[in-house]
Amino acid sequence: MLDSPETPAIDESSFRYEGWRIVAVCFLLATFGWGLGFYGQSVYVAELQRARGWPASLISSGTTFFYLFGALLVVFVGEAVRTYGPRLCLIAGTLAMSSAAIAIGAVRQPWQLYLADAVLAFGWAGTSLAMITNTISLWFDQKRGMAISLALNGASFGGIVGVPLLVTLIGHIGFASAMYAAAGAMLVLLLPVILLVVGRPPDLHGWQAAKKAKPKSSAEIRKAALRDVGFLTVTIAFALVLFAQVGFIVHLISFLDPVIGRERAAVAVAVLTAMAVIGRVLFSMVIDRLNQRLASALSFLSQAAALLVVINLHNDYVLIAACAVFGFSVGNLITMPSLIVQQEFDSASFGVLISLNTAINQVTYAFGPGVVGFLHDLSGGYALPFYLCIALEVAAAALIMVRGTARARPA
Repeated sequence: MLDSPETPAIDESSFRYEGWRIVAVCFLLATFGWGLGFYGQSVYVAELQRARGWPASLISSGTTFFYLFGALLVVFVGEAVRTYGPRLCLIAGTLAMSSAAIAIGAVRQPWQLYLADAVLAFGWAGTSLAMITNTISLWFDQKRGMAISLALNGASFGGIVGVPLLVTLIGHIGFASAMYAAAGAMLVLLLPVILLVVGRPPDLHGWQAAKKAKPKSSAEIRKAALRDVGFLTVTIAFALVLFAQVGFIVHLISFLDPVIGRERAAVAVAVLTAMAVIGRVLFSMVIDRLNQRLASALSFLSQAAALLVVINLHNDYVLIAACAVFGFSVGNLITMPSLIVQQEFDSASFGVLISLNTAINQVTYAFGPGVVGFLHDLSGGYALPFYLCIALEVAAAALIMVRGTARARPA
């Protein structure tokens, strides 16, 4: 089939289409990827500080190293998938993440923490947004937005269910044993599913025929993208928004605790997380038919409006409602860049471009919590850093509407 000059039409909306099984695999991958790689960081900081007595700054610097090194690796995910295929890359990501979980559980010295975080960065690159987006893009074109949105609900599931399970497990069998158990569960659940379900993708984009001509190298694609106005406006806009979003969410409980109390602050965070899932599911039904840039701009502005309410109105229910509005866009903001890149750039360049976009965004948002914390300490409150977040959201809303040179997307 792959070598035939004409590829049969594929009905991506059919429930029987094999691509939806790939979505299920990516959902499971995202559950472990975010549960152990992203949300798990808060667990590691608390447990290592309690068990080893190390200062929070030492452990947190390891987290920053993890994000920055991971961003460097993410750049190359697209070409890895293109070179080695999705099955081998998904297996490699699973092995790296499970190895990282074992390494973190075995940490006894500070240098070992940095080594474990380096392994975790490989695991994160192989189980997070770039890997999932690149994999799904091989099976979906018309329904790509819906497929990515549904798969990335695994990220929220990893935070809502995975982390509490990990904490409960730590309470019963200890930190090291819990991490070993999590690694074992990942291997047992994911490896057989990947081997059974993930095969050769269909040739949706004519890449087999394109191989007869000399394709652009990954380096050439990245070089051209960094001079392209359309790509830069997408990348910079989402980098600014994710900087603001991550910075706000990390400090949300610290802000709300003295205002409405710890219990209601926890409720607000839970509502925000739940709305992220709801927003992603609802958007998945229409996301492929929307003007992606306009939808992104409106999402940015809705978050800015929610932040304005959070700063100035301190009624319990109003604050929780504002967190709900903010959360509605949280999940979609990691899906939108891939859809814009899909619409506006050559399909053969998609993997390299979305990996580059993801890496730049990750480098940027890694500094969000630190900058918000610094401005809080400098000004004595959260008004200044949150107003900065509003300014970044509004600037991004304007920037995302700049398309650059119009181009026709290849069929």
